[in-house]
Amino acid sequence: MMGRTRLTGLRMRLAAAFTAVALLASVLASGISYVLMRRMMLQRAQDAVLSDIRGTLAQQVPVELPPDAGPLLGAALEKALGAAPGRKAVAVPVPLIGGETGVPPPGALDVPVSGEFARRALRGVVFQRVYRNGTPYLLVGTRVTGYTTTEDEPWRTTPPMVFVSASLRREAADLRLFTRVLLIADAAALVAALGLALLATRGVLGPVRRLGAAARALGAGELGTRVQVRGRDELADLARTFNGTADALERTVTELRAMEAASRRFVADVSHELRTPLTSMVAMTGVLAEEAADAPDGGAVRLVAAETRRLGALVENLIEISRFDAGAAALVLDDVNVAAAVGATLAARGWQDEVAVAGPADLVVRLDPRRFDVIVANLAGNALKHGRPPVTLRFERTEEGAGGVRLVVADRGPGLPGDLAAVVFDRFTKAEAARSRSEGSGLGLSIAKENAVLHGGTLDAANGPDGGAVFTLWLPGGEAEEPA
Repeated sequence: MMGRTRLTGLRMRLAAAFTAVALLASVLASGISYVLMRRMMLQRAQDAVLSDIRGTLAQQVPVELPPDAGPLLGAALEKALGAAPGRKAVAVPVPLIGGETGVPPPGALDVPVSGEFARRALRGVVFQRVYRNGTPYLLVGTRVTGYTTTEDEPWRTTPPMVFVSASLRREAADLRLFTRVLLIADAAALVAALGLALLATRGVLGPVRRLGAAARALGAGELGTRVQVRGRDELADLARTFNGTADALERTVTELRAMEAASRRFVADVSHELRTPLTSMVAMTGVLAEEAADAPDGGAVRLVAAETRRLGALVENLIEISRFDAGAAALVLDDVNVAAAVGATLAARGWQDEVAVAGPADLVVRLDPRRFDVIVANLAGNALKHGRPPVTLRFERTEEGAGGVRLVVADRGPGLPGDLAAVVFDRFTKAEAARSRSEGSGLGLSIAKENAVLHGGTLDAANGPDGGAVFTLWLPGGEAEEPA
């Protein structure tokens, strides 16, 4: 993943774009240079050949031709025009009026001459470049003119047509060499552009990386993280903005933490202050309720006793929550027989006949028995109060962790409403609109979740396929220790 991120990162994309622009400019310049150089070299070679042919014709063809001078003149022209390296020349008689234009015989020149080219040569100098077997040639054809005849029979003294093939092999070799030079120059430009692009992007992306690292540190809770501001460009403005945001965030988080700590201390202090008088009140109201059991106004006394007990339970839950918030909650592990612990929890609350228990009787794991009792009591009590029978509790050993235990509590009630499933373990969460009035404090499931997490386990809630809520507890209890 890291390698893929580096290959598709901003630095590589900027470097690729910079290099692509440089390469495009280099290739465009090389292409224009090649076209211009090719045109210049071929034009120069063409002009040289045409100038040489015209000069040779001017020297070899006399002003006045004697009778029957055509063959001799053709031989002289072939020798003079074909003397240069890479050239071949052939003279062809000019046809009489109405006759077919002649072409050189096969093999006389390096390239063949078409009839159309020969007909155009009757009207003046014509030329064209021809590739044969990968080699370029310049083919020139012309009719010898500029003479006077000495007889009344022009066909006896008509000079021949001349065709010349000039090899452009040397020019082609020069172009190939020039092309190699351009390719080498393009490659060097590409390497230089890539190096410059990497250097440029390093200078641009360095501040971005520092900002990214600072943002990650800030997200990890290091609120004192700041970045050094360098320069006066847009990146420097971004760094100043980041530092200002970090300052504001640090102030806000510090204030919120102080308020949260004060709130927790207040709840803990109030809970501890209420604990002692509430304990006495619970005892006294219990005695009064027993004494007023048969009295006409005994109902009011029993109500006061019940509400006092509920208030005492709320205070105990708040004290337990404050321990979790302060990080003071600790495990006291022991070898626990799960079946016996579950049975004891249900029996202590009179639920043994209301909850169907299933699981191996010899399952022993290392748990905190008190906290395990709290978890089971909250899950079973929640199912009995808010669900419908039958309520089932199943447990089994799992292969997860070091021999943990999975415990599932299910009922056949209405299940969890859609808006409650995601927050069922939040503190003071209730659902009076969907259920009958609850006597709980809304802290039971939250405390159960905290105890499960303290063990290193999980506690999840969902709706069963056949209806009802299903709570699944997993604790990594570990193997029971062997007796010494």
